[in-house]
Amino acid sequence: MAAAGSSVVRRVEELGDLAQAHIQQLSEAAGEDDHFLIRASAALEKLKLLCGEDKKCANPSNLLELYTQAILDMTYFEENKLVDEDFPEDSSQKVKELITFLSEPEILVKENNMYPKHCDLLGDELLECLSWRRGALLYMYCHSLTKRREWLTRKSSLLKEYLVDGISYLLQMLNYRCPTQLDEGVSFQDVDTAKLLSEGIFSDIHLLAMMYSGEMCYWGLKHCADPQPGNQEVETGVSGASCTTHKEPLDFREVGEKILKKYVSVCEGPLKEQEWNTTNAKQILNFFQHRSN
Repeated sequence: MAAAGSSVVRRVEELGDLAQAHIQQLSEAAGEDDHFLIRASAALEKLKLLCGEDKKCANPSNLLELYTQAILDMTYFEENKLVDEDFPEDSSQKVKELITFLSEPEILVKENNMYPKHCDLLGDELLECLSWRRGALLYMYCHSLTKRREWLTRKSSLLKEYLVDGISYLLQMLNYRCPTQLDEGVSFQDVDTAKLLSEGIFSDIHLLAMMYSGEMCYWGLKHCADPQPGNQEVETGVSGASCTTHKEPLDFREVGEKILKKYVSVCEGPLKEQEWNTTNAKQILNFFQHRSN
């Protein structure tokens, strides 16, 4: 464990240096100070300081958290730029680069096998955030691509890849935490809150992830010739009903219908007073129904 911890410290320091250099390039190109880049740079400076003091005593979890926070801020700055420009034609490489940055913390943990579960090192919230940000980025990119008819006629198979990856990240995000088990030993003053927690819905972001993944399934079924790619896999534990997920070929209609029915049920049930819009979800469910017939 000590050797693995030392390896993580060295690797995090290396990645931090690379990220700091990237931030410097972004700052110079922007020509002005940006809040997110400043915060990312400050986190990496703190990381560098901690690594320089004594690597043997450095806490891998603390260092990885600093690095992850920096990556989240740095990539957020770049994502905003892409969205503001409506993802220019040559955005695919930049999107892949951002996905790579946002995947590094998880990859680092996997490579070193430090803990039985990644959340023991990174924590549920950071893991959820990393998956959410990757899924949401691909959602926004695919949304832009679906408006380009000529591109779709030439590269629908590429769109399918982006959709499968994006849906996978969003469903992964929804399954990091187990739903709260309601029993006699657990009491809630708010019954609606209890119902949400029992469904594995812990925040508004969880609801957005459900809607985004359902909409991406709709795009897959509408724009991609083959709605059920046999050689691509995705985690499909969409209900968040268990801590484990299994892999199987992605069926856009089946996965989308399952998660959007849950979304509508929650929005018109425990969250009825919040007035979440279910119009688009219902229209997509109607589309799925017609396709199944």
